[in-house]
Amino acid sequence: MHRVIVTRPAREAAHWVVQLQAQGVDAAALPLIAIGPCTDPAAQQTLALVQQQLDQYRALMFVSGNAVVHFFEQNQPLALIHKALAAIKIRAWAPGPGTARALAAAGFAPERIDGPAPDAPQFDSESLWQQVAPQIQPGDRVLIVRGRSGGVHDNAIGTGREWLARQIAAAGGQVEFVAVYERCAPPLNAAEVALAQQATQDGSIWLLSSSEAVANLVQALPMAQWGAARALATHPRIAQAAREAGFGIVRECRPALEDVVASIESGA
Repeated sequence: MHRVIVTRPAREAAHWVVQLQAQGVDAAALPLIAIGPCTDPAAQQTLALVQQQLDQYRALMFVSGNAVVHFFEQNQPLALIHKALAAIKIRAWAPGPGTARALAAAGFAPERIDGPAPDAPQFDSESLWQQVAPQIQPGDRVLIVRGRSGGVHDNAIGTGREWLARQIAAAGGQVEFVAVYERCAPPLNAAEVALAQQATQDGSIWLLSSSEAVANLVQALPMAQWGAARALATHPRIAQAAREAGFGIVRECRPALEDVVASIESGA
């Protein structure tokens, strides 16, 4: 079985490596996105304000587990936030099971967490909307908790959260955004560069869960040839980014452990 290169941020990559190895998969972590708290003063001020006004929102949508972690780590004391959440009926929306687990760990009651159906073809904003659309009434406010990339808000048209915002607005809701963490390209050390260069040629499978990670990889190895490289992408948009980067073989699967393992075992 081919080795799998896990490219998620360090915390998630380590978790995935352990899970894959427990399934008998040879896996190595090569984080291609670094995550840190949001340092923009305006974003920090917005976060502090919304944490004081949680009762004004119908739902909080968290784009990832990192969004959950950093929302509850910054500014307001945790006890005050949990007290506010316990006193109101706010819903927590998660685009996938990893985010749902992070919400449960942060103290959200499971019955107040909404996500895609377990058998959804993808864990993303589109599948999430199918479950939460009936919640939205005209005038309802929804807060989307997300990250920033390269020091700016990630506002690219066509991303799942922008699509979700348009659906909420079409239903009469009001959408607000708050950035709670920052993404950047981590510097690769010599051992990581050597691993990446070898993995372009030796049949390793690059497990790709972010288009931004693909861009960071190409930037880190500007002279690399990707025609012999193999990728397993967890969303069609990521698969398209891998193809545009030049990956010779690109397959898609859901970002669930059983689906990833099945794809690897089938010869992805």
